[in-house]
Amino acid sequence: MKEREVVIVSNRLPLSIKHDQGVAKARRSSGGLVTALLPILRDKGGVWIGNAGTHEDEHATELLQQEARNEGFACVPIYVTEQEDRNFYEGFSNQVLWPLFHDFIGECRFEPAYWEFYRKVNAKFADAVMSVYRGDQTLWVHDYQLMHVAAALRERGCKGRVAFFLHTPFPSYDVFAKLPWRRDLLLSLLQYDLIGLQTERDTRNLVSCLRRLVPEAVMTSTHTAHHVMFQGRRIVIQDFPISIDFEEFAQAAREPEVEERTRSIIARMGMGQMIFGVDRQDYTKGIPHRLRAYGALLRRRPDLVGRVRLVQIVVPSRQNIPGYEALKARIEHLVASINGEFTQPGWVPIHYIHRSIPREELLALYRAANVALVTPLKDGMNLVAKEFCATRIDDHGVLVLSEFAGAAAEMYRGALLVNPFDLEGVAGALEQALEMPLNQQQERMRKLRRFLKHANVHRWVNEFMQVIEHVNHHGSTRSNHGSARSK
Repeated sequence: MKEREVVIVSNRLPLSIKHDQGVAKARRSSGGLVTALLPILRDKGGVWIGNAGTHEDEHATELLQQEARNEGFACVPIYVTEQEDRNFYEGFSNQVLWPLFHDFIGECRFEPAYWEFYRKVNAKFADAVMSVYRGDQTLWVHDYQLMHVAAALRERGCKGRVAFFLHTPFPSYDVFAKLPWRRDLLLSLLQYDLIGLQTERDTRNLVSCLRRLVPEAVMTSTHTAHHVMFQGRRIVIQDFPISIDFEEFAQAAREPEVEERTRSIIARMGMGQMIFGVDRQDYTKGIPHRLRAYGALLRRRPDLVGRVRLVQIVVPSRQNIPGYEALKARIEHLVASINGEFTQPGWVPIHYIHRSIPREELLALYRAANVALVTPLKDGMNLVAKEFCATRIDDHGVLVLSEFAGAAAEMYRGALLVNPFDLEGVAGALEQALEMPLNQQQERMRKLRRFLKHANVHRWVNEFMQVIEHVNHHGSTRSNHGSARSK
């Protein structure tokens, strides 16, 4: 039987327009999701639909579509106006859903106009899908910006299989219930045939919200998935923890340029040890908490002063959204305060970098670090934790990981798990990590690397595609995942 063509829908295309000496050129974006999904489009044939990230322009469209053809797939660029971007993306997506889904209610702005524009722009994405829809493709929609797309597709007569994957966490009922459009958003989600989430915690939270806010839906479960009967359709809800391309990271870590940069970083650090953190500038990442925990470590262990450095990279992000610049100021105040308290001639406790860095430099820092400090206050998965382990081809190094990162559910056997709100607890875990004997480091890191080699991003894509292929047009599954029990 001929495999179905795939249509990928995401907020941004895997291509972008760059200007080189005044000449516009289309370039493929980097990232694990792009790397994992492009082979599916090439093998099955398919289309990627997403925001072009620029103003509507025929020349830009031609450049993007030509670059997509060069990469072996087709693309449909979507253009949003400044008003749409301000209300849909900066507004509902990142001042309502993003903070809500990460348990930051205080950062939410529940503006009615945001919801109207969210639905309007999601409908624009649905129109783009319908322009290429033939009735037999598999449609796969990604992330919190596009939760209403399936509802808009159904309104336009689409009866095919439509899948959705949420890359962020899904909140508990007590948090989600604060959303003024809580039932509307759940009804939109129930127009998908398959809803994929990062962890079992997220699936439990979604099912709990459905039970309380959509009581007419009937739920059953197996040992791998939840099933929702609603308006004559069966919707499947299942966790699919996303991962990275383990082999690609491991191979890149062996490249001569990375090896040379690693040696250079270690030489600059001298005999001391290095703790490493790298995050987008976002209040969910817990960077101020991390800095304070490092300060607490130096106070409880003055013998580590001059012997341990924290290298913290903060990549600028969402600078147009209120609160992000204030976060930057808070981080820089803490860096200055800790450095002012502990700096000695020839040694500074925190090396703070506020910019993105080349990939080779990032891989070298992963390899040079003694400890990776990954302590988000809430995270859907957190791929930094997995990237760090994949690059540790020497099996050395310790991962200190927040128990509130989705990755903790998979990596708890090798990582040191911490509550990022417990500053003394994080300081104690850092102390343990810095003093961990080499044989214990190797035992833990080998467990983590064996797991990640098996549970890589290609397996994630294949498992998701296998499940959606077993979901028919009415949402029922033909695969036998176990006997259902009433929920």
